[in-house]
Amino acid sequence: MAAEGSDLEDLSSNGLMEDPSAPEAMEAVQPPTEMEEASEENGGEEASEAAAATAYNMPLVENEEEEDGELPVDFDRLWKLAHDNPQDFSSWTDLLQYSEQESHMTASRRALVAFLARYPLCYGYWKKFADLERRAGYTNKAQEVCVQGLKAIPLSVDLWIHYINLLLGTLNMNLPESSQRIRSAFEEAVVAAGLDFHSDRLWELYIEWEKEQGDMKAATGVYDRVLRIPTQLYSSHYEKFKTHLNAHAPKDVLSAEEYEGLLEESKQSHKTEKSELAEGEDELPPGEEKEPTEEELIPKMRELLLARREKVYQDLEGEVRKRWNFEEAIKRPYFHVKPLDRTQLRAWHSYLDWELTQLGGGEEKEVKTETEPEAMEGQEEEEKEEGSKSSGIVAGGDRRVRILFERCLIACALYEEFWTKYVQYLEPQSLDEARGVFRRACEIHLAHKHTMHLQWATFEERHGDLTEARRVLESLETSIPGLTMVRLRRAGLERRAGQLDESEALLRDAVAQAKETPHLHAFYSIKLARLLLKLCKNPSKARGVLQEALEISPDNGKLHLNLLELEVSGDPRGSAEGVQQCVTRALAAPLSPRTKILFSQRGLQYAEDYGTSVQSVLTVYEEHQKLLKELGNKKRGAENGDSEDPEKMSKGEDCSAVPAPPQAPPSMPHVPMTTPPPPMMGGDMTAAHAGYGGYGSWYQQQQYGGYGGYQQPWNYNQGYYPPS
Repeated sequence: MAAEGSDLEDLSSNGLMEDPSAPEAMEAVQPPTEMEEASEENGGEEASEAAAATAYNMPLVENEEEEDGELPVDFDRLWKLAHDNPQDFSSWTDLLQYSEQESHMTASRRALVAFLARYPLCYGYWKKFADLERRAGYTNKAQEVCVQGLKAIPLSVDLWIHYINLLLGTLNMNLPESSQRIRSAFEEAVVAAGLDFHSDRLWELYIEWEKEQGDMKAATGVYDRVLRIPTQLYSSHYEKFKTHLNAHAPKDVLSAEEYEGLLEESKQSHKTEKSELAEGEDELPPGEEKEPTEEELIPKMRELLLARREKVYQDLEGEVRKRWNFEEAIKRPYFHVKPLDRTQLRAWHSYLDWELTQLGGGEEKEVKTETEPEAMEGQEEEEKEEGSKSSGIVAGGDRRVRILFERCLIACALYEEFWTKYVQYLEPQSLDEARGVFRRACEIHLAHKHTMHLQWATFEERHGDLTEARRVLESLETSIPGLTMVRLRRAGLERRAGQLDESEALLRDAVAQAKETPHLHAFYSIKLARLLLKLCKNPSKARGVLQEALEISPDNGKLHLNLLELEVSGDPRGSAEGVQQCVTRALAAPLSPRTKILFSQRGLQYAEDYGTSVQSVLTVYEEHQKLLKELGNKKRGAENGDSEDPEKMSKGEDCSAVPAPPQAPPSMPHVPMTTPPPPMMGGDMTAAHAGYGGYGSWYQQQQYGGYGGYQQPWNYNQGYYPPS
């Protein structure tokens, strides 16, 4: 973890790490809490505790007898509080603090194992755990704790240093294998965290340890490596390196190969300088010339050696300067449950975006520029990049991008936008790595964020692993029951896989479970009826589903509208009776007056379009007029062509029309129909039309489409949630 300063090592009494540099006035951005919102909207049950993360579970207390007898009195109570509300960080810290105060080994172990399974990025608690085991005399377990912690958070410089110091304090350094183990630990540390901008303390510890071992050549090798990595204390490393070179003979600090090359170069340089000084003087006879000794060449060798490193240092300084402002903008590089302010989130986004643009530089320059137009690069930029490449500076490239993403996912572990961004970067390179990021996010850090799980399921389905997609969705529905979106995704997955029976079964199960929640029951019933009608081609089953739902929710206008649409979509020669029954049922239901008018208009339109006799049309029209009179004068606008404008109709789920607030009635007077129209065929069509009275005027109005919105009641793109 980047920038884990020593001032953070002492945790406060409740286990929270404060950031005194964070401006108090800045607006804090809470990590999204979709789970709570979605559960409330869908009428589902309270979200149950997400399954505990398994990636870093440690078999440290399994099958182990309680060493301290019975657990402390309040342990079970605090344990239950923490597990009943696992997102409450303070409940966990209360449990940990109590276990520590009681000095109860078993209680402390259990609390720490459970806590770190859920919050593995809290490096301070890994250190506490290791110290607990070490003080109890369990050195091997202390080392195992550190190893598990470093698997969880490999970028933690503090944890690496703690682990190495633990090895230094417990291994017998008189044994040759001990030194090799320490060196291996250092190598693992710099490979995992050495590219971190704040990894200086780790590099310095490595160098000092090599010096203590008397291996100055190895120390020089470590210096050469860190002087090619942009870090915060780069200039301090360079000054110490110069002191290191001046304090020892070149032969003692350089590899044999570099020393021989440097010695030969020094001799040639000495000859050149001597020849320049001897111009105009008599040359000595052959054999009289004296070759300088190695000791005499030491100043020249140091001069040449520093000149080489100076070029590297200048390139390194340029890379550090590019990153300095980005690093300065990051105020909280460690994990904390407290939300980050918007400025911090923007800083991480900006840094990541910039580092991604550097993929064309550094070690991957040649690979990336093969596909880029030459015009995109200026000559000056080419020279600058070539200089960095020749000096070996670890600047741009995939490795640095990944390190920055991992740093970001420590500080921003609770913000799914950064996990998604990392997946998008990794997916073109390796599906397994992208899948690993999803697993870390969903099983550990964002176990309660359903949207991240849905993204994972979509990822697996897109890449053909339907079994894993099903597992992800089923696991999510088990851990967070009651989410409508998840059940619909499961049904949609089976439908896309061609398993219509399974999709139907999932929706029928949802309908059965939602009977105690009428609006949710109606919502699932509509989805099920749509599947049966449109894909299964079984209108009778679809009709039965909607009619059963209407028995539970007779006042649900969407059910009536969808049943009407089902009847209207059938064969007109056999649907007239069903349409009229549907309209009659809606008019008898406890619906709003405006909704009833809409149903009556729809029935009238159907009769006009598909009626087999003019008398049937007149009968429906007369019933419509009667309904308008019963509902009062304020509804007459619908009769005279001022039915609701489609833009004024609010659309509910599936685009089913929901009446908008009443509008002022039009001034057009009501013209009742007093006499039947004359015969349509062979007569004056204008007169015949006029015979319909107000109906003719009303029917010609464009606003008749004001029933609008109803024409597409099955639109699936309006979201997943029914209104509360």
